Amino acid sequence: MGTEHSKDEERRGMVFLRKGPKLPAWEDALLAGREPKSLLKRGLRYVSLSLIMKGMTSTPDFLWGLHEVQKLNLSRNQLVVIPPSLGKLDRLVVLNLGGNCLKCLPKEIGLLRNLKVLFVNMNCLKEVPAELSLCRKLEVLSLSHNCISQLPLSFTDLTNLRKLNLSNNHFVQIPLCIFALRSLDFLHLGSNKLENIAESIQYLVNLQIFIVENNNIRSLPRSLCYLSTLELLNADYNAIQTLPDDLYLLRRLRRIAWNPMDKGLHIAHNPLSRPLPEVVEGGLDALFNYLRDKKEHN
Repeated sequence: MGTEHSKDEERRGMVFLRKGPKLPAWEDALLAGREPKSLLKRGLRYVSLSLIMKGMTSTPDFLWGLHEVQKLNLSRNQLVVIPPSLGKLDRLVVLNLGGNCLKCLPKEIGLLRNLKVLFVNMNCLKEVPAELSLCRKLEVLSLSHNCISQLPLSFTDLTNLRKLNLSNNHFVQIPLCIFALRSLDFLHLGSNKLENIAESIQYLVNLQIFIVENNNIRSLPRSLCYLSTLELLNADYNAIQTLPDDLYLLRRLRRIAWNPMDKGLHIAHNPLSRPLPEVVEGGLDALFNYLRDKKEHN
């Protein structure tokens, strides 16, 4: 009798459990009965949380209660939206949202006043919220592989931004706000729809790496030659026919570069007018001497 009674209680308990709210399968496996805070890793620099490749289509509610997290990686999931609750994580320094299906970012991202690094590459963004410019400490921003064609003018406030990746988007011209970012040392605009580079490029006085490969650029502006800090200029795969005579002023360009990873001048796969193709084959010194002589005789 006692055995039957205990079995009845066990069955009732099982029914009760079945009727209770269920976590999504991935979230259940992730927590496995643990406190959400147990997922945090405490390193020397940051308190971090990594939820890479969890198959998430939405963010777990427990995430927004982890106020101490400073480094959050939600990359390579299937997230369609990031809720306004993101603004609660105001200690975030590094946020990686790359490789999802995001069509927009919440305006509450502007509440992340400590944010220094933001990756939103490989998503479906068509625009960027103006509120992102409130993240004045931002130093690294990657928006590559999206569908963006313009940036808000308020981006001029990101005065600490050093590295900006806008490659593989829909830009027809370099957004004017970029020319106000005087701290930039890395700017990637490859694989867009650029037809020219504005003379205002000269204002990026700290630029060391400038990549504009695979666009429709027909010529390089003379003002580009005044960027004395430039160590890598990649203009491969464009429609460039002539080069500015003052290009030899870029003394930190050490070579004609053929490997995409090498520093130097990348000018391959352009319809350069003669005798430039032959001169380029002779190396950077030969090219600079040719341009210097040409300028002196004009």
